[in-house]
Amino acid sequence: MRVAVFSALPFFRVKGYYNLLKTKKKRFKSGLVIVLCLLIGVPLVGAVLIRMEGEAPQLEVDLVANSIGALQTLPISVTDDKSGIRMLWVAIYKDGRETVLFQETLPSKGFARGGDQFTKSYNIVIEPAKAGLSDGKALLRVVARDHSWRHLGHGNKVYLEQEIVIDTIAPQINLVSHVHNISLGGAGLVLYRLSEACPVSGIVVGDRFYRGYSGPFADKTVHLAFMALAHDHAPDTEIYVKAVDSAGNTSHKGFHLYIKKRSFKKDVIRLSDGFFRRKLPEFQNVIPADVGASPVDRFLYVNRDLRVLNYQAVGELVQKTDPEIYWRKAFTRLPGSAKQAGFGDRRDYQYQGKVIDRQVHLGIDLASTAHSPVPAGNRGKVVFADNLGIYGQSVVIDHGYGLFSMYAHLSSMAVAPGKIVEKGAIIGTTGRTGMAGGDHLHFSMLVHNTFVNPVEWWDLAWIRNNITSKIERAQANMPPG
Repeated sequence: MRVAVFSALPFFRVKGYYNLLKTKKKRFKSGLVIVLCLLIGVPLVGAVLIRMEGEAPQLEVDLVANSIGALQTLPISVTDDKSGIRMLWVAIYKDGRETVLFQETLPSKGFARGGDQFTKSYNIVIEPAKAGLSDGKALLRVVARDHSWRHLGHGNKVYLEQEIVIDTIAPQINLVSHVHNISLGGAGLVLYRLSEACPVSGIVVGDRFYRGYSGPFADKTVHLAFMALAHDHAPDTEIYVKAVDSAGNTSHKGFHLYIKKRSFKKDVIRLSDGFFRRKLPEFQNVIPADVGASPVDRFLYVNRDLRVLNYQAVGELVQKTDPEIYWRKAFTRLPGSAKQAGFGDRRDYQYQGKVIDRQVHLGIDLASTAHSPVPAGNRGKVVFADNLGIYGQSVVIDHGYGLFSMYAHLSSMAVAPGKIVEKGAIIGTTGRTGMAGGDHLHFSMLVHNTFVNPVEWWDLAWIRNNITSKIERAQANMPPG
C-alpha cells in the first residue's frame, strides 16, 4: 500500500509571503498615486502660478492735447503679454456725473489658458454733444484689466485719469487783409485774426499748406502767412484760410483773390557728347551701379531721379524758419548780369535731334563774368552752404516766416550755416558746379517749399503793393499795446 506524502511550506512562511505581496502592492499603489499626483499636480500648480501673475496691462492713450473737440478720435493701445486682455473701459467724469463712452470685454480661451488677445488698438470716437457733455473742464478715465486670477478673478487693473477740457466751438477766422492778387508761379501774403490760439493755421492752396505765424504784431491774435500758387497749379485752385485749435476743431475761411494767369516760355537744351564727358564725372559717386553705362542713361538718372531727391532735400531744409522779418525792401540781383533762362521755362532736353527728357526750370539763370562775386539778395540767416546735387555748391538763406532765397552752381562759398548776412554781403562766386553747362548763377526764391518767381521780389512796387503795405496797414490799425 502506497502512502501519499505531502510536501508543503510551513504556515508562517506562507503568511510572510502573502504579506510581502501585499506590501509591494501597497507600495506600487502609493507610487502610482505619487506619479499621478506629480503628473496632474505639477502642471496644475504651474498653471495656477501662471494664472495668478500680478503684472498689470500696459496702457497707452494718445491724447496729443488735453482737449476734446466736437468730434475727437482717441487712439488707445492695450498690451498684456502674460494673461491677455480682459476688458477696456473709457468714461468722462464731468459735473458730478460719469458718462461711459466705451466698454468691451474680450473672451477667455479656457480655464487655464487666459485671453486670446495680447495687444489691441482702439480708436474711440468721442462726440461730446451726443454724449450729453457740455464744454468745460472734465476728467478722462480709462481702465484696462487682464485675465489673471488675481483680485478674486477680476484680473490685474491699470487705471488712468487725466484732466481734460471739452471744447466743441471751432475757432473764428476774420480777414485783416482784404486785397489779394497772385500770379501763377507767384507769391502773396494774407493777414487774418483768430478768436483763440491755434497750433495749426495758415493758407491752403490746392494740395499745399502754408503755415501762418502770430508775427510782427502787438496783437498776437493777428497772423501772417506767405502763400504761393505753384507754376503747375490750375488757375481755379481752391484757396482758403484754415485754423485748427488744440481740441481739433477746424475752421475754413475763403477770401477774395484775383489770380493772374501767365504762360511759360518753352526752351530747348541741346546735349552733346562733350557735355556728358565734362559733367557726368562730377556725379559718379551718386549714380547707382544698376544705372545703365551709357552717358544718356547716366544723364537721365541725374536729371530726373537726382533732381527729385534734391527737391526733397530742399523741402526738408525749409521746414524750419525763423519767426522774424529779416529782409527789407526789394531783393537785389547779381550785378551786371544778363538773364539766360527764366522761371518756369519748360525745357526739352535734346540729344542727337531727339527729345530725351523734359523738366521745368525753377529759378532764373544770371550770367556775368566768370567767378563773379555773388551778393546776398537781402538780409537773412544762412541755413545751408554745401553741395546739392544738380545745383552744385549752393547757399540757402532764410529771410523769415517761410521766405527763402537760393544761390546755386557756385564755384566757391564764403558763408556757413547759422550766420546772419546783410543785404549785399558776398556769399560766394558764380561757377558751373552741378548740372551747369557754363559759369552762371541760378537764383531761386521759395515760399516754404514752393519755388516762386524771383522777378516779383526784385520789384519794389510789387513788394509794396502785395506785402509791406498790408503789414504796415495792419500795424497802424491796431490799438496801442
